[in-house]
Amino acid sequence: MGCRDVHAATVLAFLSGTASVAGLLAAVLLPNWRQMRLYTFNKNERNVTVYSGLWIKCARFDGSRDCVIYDPQWYTAVDQLDLRVLQLTLPLSMLTAVSALFLCLIGMCNTAFVSTVPNVKLAKCLVNSAGCHLVAALLFLLACAICLTPSVWVIFYNNYLNRKYEPIFSFDISVFIAIASAGGLFFTSVLLFLWYCACKSLPSPFWQPLYSHAPSMHSYASQPYSARSRLSAIEIDIPVVTHSS
Repeated sequence: MGCRDVHAATVLAFLSGTASVAGLLAAVLLPNWRQMRLYTFNKNERNVTVYSGLWIKCARFDGSRDCVIYDPQWYTAVDQLDLRVLQLTLPLSMLTAVSALFLCLIGMCNTAFVSTVPNVKLAKCLVNSAGCHLVAALLFLLACAICLTPSVWVIFYNNYLNRKYEPIFSFDISVFIAIASAGGLFFTSVLLFLWYCACKSLPSPFWQPLYSHAPSMHSYASQPYSARSRLSAIEIDIPVVTHSS
């Protein structure tokens, strides 16, 4: 696997990272983090389900898709600690993953479009595509940890609410979407780490370009020692003529 070629692993990692970020965006926007079922014993009325998201809250009758109560200002009055933490961590995870995607894209574009013969004057300023992918892998792993930890905590906090009040709380589909997106971020990170480990044998440093000098400088071959010795001997045997007044 060559670091100077765009490999299928890097392309698959970019696509997987993009899908994971899209999943995180859906989980952030959907009002389906927690359900609260309110039962009634009146046969003339219907049960109500309250859907709590990170930003909005919606109450629906059973069998209806319309919100009886719609609260777009829910994000300012969230009274559940796990949802309040998710309001901070999920956007932060998305920002970290988008930064990793940007680095991954820079690495692929640098591999595909940059000339293989670098400019010696700019050699120290160029970016190594392998270094871009390595840092992107670390950012994907960080985004996975930021997203996964509070998403799993929702499940345990939901059990805490059921024990504290009544067993009317249940976590909804956004929890599964967020956990699946965290798994996609972890998979993306593993792919980039594997790609970098395959390129580890290259002599280039961590963040420096693959070439530290121009290829013409690497192809320079000095004259054999015997030729230089003969040349030195000839130069030494040349007599020096001086004119005295």
